[in-house]
Amino acid sequence: MTTPDHKSPASQPPVPTVKDRIYRSPMGLVGGVLLLAVVAWLGFDALFRGHGRTPWLALAAMITLFPLVIAFTLRPAVFANDDRLRIRNPFRVISLPWGEVEALRSSYTNEVLAKSGTKYQLWAVPVSLRARKKAEQRAANAARRSASGSPATGAGAFGFGALTARGADGGPTRASSDKVMDDLRETLDRRGKEGSAQGETTVRWAYELAAPAVVGAVLLVILLATNG
Repeated sequence: MTTPDHKSPASQPPVPTVKDRIYRSPMGLVGGVLLLAVVAWLGFDALFRGHGRTPWLALAAMITLFPLVIAFTLRPAVFANDDRLRIRNPFRVISLPWGEVEALRSSYTNEVLAKSGTKYQLWAVPVSLRARKKAEQRAANAARRSASGSPATGAGAFGFGALTARGADGGPTRASSDKVMDDLRETLDRRGKEGSAQGETTVRWAYELAAPAVVGAVLLVILLATNG
């Protein structure tokens, strides 16, 4: 007698996961790496070459600064897929299903407004007013050239000038942070009412970064207070 061939749960093919689109600040990453290098260089130099209380002060300063630099430069990121938006800020990770997102706003900062009324800033997508002004100038120049019938830089597949994405000088007509927000808004409009994009907002605190920073700061204050 033969028995039905039932596959065990372990042998079942894995359920495909939805890939996230990841948005980060390149300048933040570069600045963070440079700051960590400077802190490590100065700190370890004082730690191994200093005398008296200097090594202890250097150790306390490094314990304080390393987590803070990582939190504010390397850590921030925004992850988006068709179901939810996950915001990794310096000391929190906020996960919002698209159904819980009311709006995405851009002014001097980029932020998400949840339907509960809570606002969450997108640290990984900083606003550059200078880049925005340059992009607006390029867009205005491109519009004037198009209206006057002047030839545009760059040609399409059939030889016609195209100014849809780039200005007359070849530069982008939208700032990079505004492009990110446009992409997120498009996903919100497209997926906000889908069943798989519903759920509850969750917030997790990054104690693994906050705790060392607090310990280092307390140690630094104690050493400075008892100096002499």
